[in-house]
Amino acid sequence: MSSIPTLPPAAPGACSMPRLPRRSFLRYSGAGLAVGGLLLAGCDDDDDDIITPPGTIDLGSGDNGVLNYAYALEQLEAAFYAQVKTGAYYKGLAANSAEKQVFDDLAIHEQIHADFFRKVLDTKAIKALEPDFSTIKFDDRNSVLGAAKSFEDLGVAAYNGAGRYIQTAAYLLIAGKIVSVEARHAALIRDLINYNTFVASDVVDLFTPTSGTSAPGVGSGTGKEKSMTPNDVVNMANKFLKDGSKISASNIK
Repeated sequence: MSSIPTLPPAAPGACSMPRLPRRSFLRYSGAGLAVGGLLLAGCDDDDDDIITPPGTIDLGSGDNGVLNYAYALEQLEAAFYAQVKTGAYYKGLAANSAEKQVFDDLAIHEQIHADFFRKVLDTKAIKALEPDFSTIKFDDRNSVLGAAKSFEDLGVAAYNGAGRYIQTAAYLLIAGKIVSVEARHAALIRDLINYNTFVASDVVDLFTPTSGTSAPGVGSGTGKEKSMTPNDVVNMANKFLKDGSKISASNIK
């Protein structure tokens, strides 16, 4: 059986998730992503002299680099969910099942994000990327959910790690709104795999009190979401991109 070369795969387990209400917030919260605020800020006009590593697409530097970084990841997620909907696992789900509705919403949401960044970047946008999902078995629930978990966790860690490189306040505001939605995606997928496991030590620096009677805040861990650097994120993402579509974040710093 092929394995998914990305973040640690989800542990197999029967879904004990109760029937969910329609996740309409996922379908619509992306459609109004404060487009006005981000478009008004506009893309900067950096004309940096950049050397792109051979065989990769340079994402650029400054705010344009961070926006292209987000655009690349959103392209990858949108392409993944689009392909999920062509597979036997998705097609075998009941039409009105909560699980199918979640995938429908996530597919729409990620495409909205990708379209949004392409519009904002305009002529500064990188090209449309070609994914390589050959290691994912789209007829197998565990494989699809494991890959979805990895993509969503990677997206959250990417946005959290890129915030320090954003120079324009409007972009930082938008990034904060998008990462909050991506975190909801990640929580939903984790709950589909194993209900009520949306917070775990692989994505959160869990806080542990020194003892049962210790004062508030006394213990180890920060309780904060873990982040990843752009270069580390790109190394993971490139495993799902074809040659000619692999990206470089070496100038985001």
